[in-house]
Amino acid sequence: MFTPFRHGEVDVEALVATTERQVQAGIDFLVPLGTTGETPTLSNQEKLLVFHTVKEHAAGRPVVVGVGTNSVHGTLANMELLKEADAFLVVVPFYNKPPQRGIYAYFKTLAEATDKPVILYNVPGRTGTNCEAETTLALAHDVPNIVAVKEASGKLDQIQKIIEGAPAGFSVLSGNDDETLSVMRMGGHGVVSVASNVAPLEMALFLHATQSGDWKRAEELNERMSALFKNLFVEPNPIPGKAAMAQLGLMENSLRLPLVTAQASTEALMKQTLNQLWA
Repeated sequence: MFTPFRHGEVDVEALVATTERQVQAGIDFLVPLGTTGETPTLSNQEKLLVFHTVKEHAAGRPVVVGVGTNSVHGTLANMELLKEADAFLVVVPFYNKPPQRGIYAYFKTLAEATDKPVILYNVPGRTGTNCEAETTLALAHDVPNIVAVKEASGKLDQIQKIIEGAPAGFSVLSGNDDETLSVMRMGGHGVVSVASNVAPLEMALFLHATQSGDWKRAEELNERMSALFKNLFVEPNPIPGKAAMAQLGLMENSLRLPLVTAQASTEALMKQTLNQLWA
């Protein structure tokens, strides 16, 4: 979920509206305070405000919160701060570039410190380190409350290996909208989506079609949203997405430094993308 801002502060009214829009569209769970939510720029007080606002308007949907940092102490502090969440999304530690045995020890330590479900988040394009399939599978088999992985490595062979080797009950979630159809065909279980901020109804219909085996409908929806999937990343996420949300009247086009608002060319592209999506 995007974190909306107005005059530099969290825009609670817009956050309520966008949360309710997701719920009404039929999404299955909500994920505030991830990378898309500009979480590194939020204070602890703002993190609590975002979480409690989303939780209050989630209509019973599970709320999964991003808590990852690049230190055990920092992540544990976020887990304690947001302990009322239904589950924790924890990114592979960034900048440190740990070896695989360090990644394993890090996640095992965190998961053993809570009774809440933990979802691994592998996004080497942002963190600088890939959590290899063997490491994910070792954690899935060894640590009972590590229940899922959000896989944004872009390595479909790696994702397939995880799906094939995972224990019963372990979910493999696509971390890239444009790979979701492929991941679901392999036997994946869903997506943590950026595009759902903009088009939640279409994303819910798309995923539910894959889950019911209606591949023709899923392919049609995937094709319909393909330009959106691509164009949301023509500049670093969530820059294009916030431009789109502003064009839809859902929030101000406001970001916190070091992120800045979209270039004029991106603004025009997002307008064209939205017009095509709902033509």
